[in-house]
Amino acid sequence: MDAMSPSPPPATSPKRPRPIAAALPPVREGIVVLPLLGLGVLEVSLGGISSVPVLITLGAAVLPLLWRRTHPGPAGIAVAAALLNFLFRPELLLTVSLAGIAGLYALARRRIAHPVVVAGGAIAGALLVHGGHLAMGVYGAEWAGAGLSYFAEPFVLSAVIVATVSAADAVRGRQDARREREAARLRFMELERRGAVAAERAAIARELHDIVAHSVSVIAVRAESATYTTPGLSPEARDGFQWIAATARSTMAELRGLLLVLREESAESGTTAGRRAPQPGLDALGELLETHRSAGGRVELRTAGVRPPLSSTLELAVYRTVQEALTNARRHAPGCSVRVDIDYGEERVALRIADDGPGPPRRAERAGHGLIGMRERAALLGGRLRHGRDDGTGGFLIEAELPRRGTA
Repeated sequence: MDAMSPSPPPATSPKRPRPIAAALPPVREGIVVLPLLGLGVLEVSLGGISSVPVLITLGAAVLPLLWRRTHPGPAGIAVAAALLNFLFRPELLLTVSLAGIAGLYALARRRIAHPVVVAGGAIAGALLVHGGHLAMGVYGAEWAGAGLSYFAEPFVLSAVIVATVSAADAVRGRQDARREREAARLRFMELERRGAVAAERAAIARELHDIVAHSVSVIAVRAESATYTTPGLSPEARDGFQWIAATARSTMAELRGLLLVLREESAESGTTAGRRAPQPGLDALGELLETHRSAGGRVELRTAGVRPPLSSTLELAVYRTVQEALTNARRHAPGCSVRVDIDYGEERVALRIADDGPGPPRRAERAGHGLIGMRERAALLGGRLRHGRDDGTGGFLIEAELPRRGTA
């Protein structure tokens, strides 16, 4: 097997226990957990309450937050258990409260339940803890003069809970909206791409129809006239010419039907593929280059090899490729220099169009539809086209190879 080919790891591979590694909390979770642990240790030190139950409460309230993003449910349950433990040993007031807020935020952010349900459950838990403290006389005699202060505590806790859940739900809503916008953008880009491909195919098919229809009509006329202009035809030859003429007329009818379908589809999609116009070829390249120069562009044409007789289809493909490349250069790199190289080979025509403007990826993203059309045209002729950065100038490069098979 090739050394570069991927292969499954052996049974003894040290990379097998990936699920365990994946279950470990990521380092970024420590940004919240480590400060809470430090705060808890500070509370324990200042209060002189370093008993085992207090340390268990600290660990149960803070450590589950390491998994608050990947497993918010267990983390929330652990935080709730710590808060219930806080009901009976309310020493770590600040640490456990902040841990509870962090766990509540994670639960609301993941939307494991409706935000109202999450907030209601948290408020119920806070009221349970507060009521338990009142029933057990946790506040002591020093709180008696405060009167309204500790009775206002449930309302403060409820406000904090509602604010936490609302903030988490708002962040989740923005994330969902951003994902929906991105998904809609991708769907729109895909529809645009498909529309561009469909329009280009319709235009190419219409152009091919015009070229083929002309050739087939010539065949039909010549075959029909041969029976009258060629003296001494045998009956078999006369029947053969009549069969050729009939087949040509049938083919013409099918091509007209195809053109009608393309026109209807183009009208429905808003494209102009059904409009008939004279098709340019290599002889029109000079005029095309002069048009580009008159618009402020600079272009140079170089050819290699002897130009052979080419089919109208191939000449049209070369012309359209050069035309689209010059259009993109004017649009995305105005004033740049463009060099067009055409190499007439024995089996293919090679195109190389390079400019010294900005290279990919910005050009490729902004000129997407034109590139799609050029690739589609080359593919329909059995050729290929690629685009990218020109190593020589750093600009944009388009290279195409179009086979000469079927040339005139």
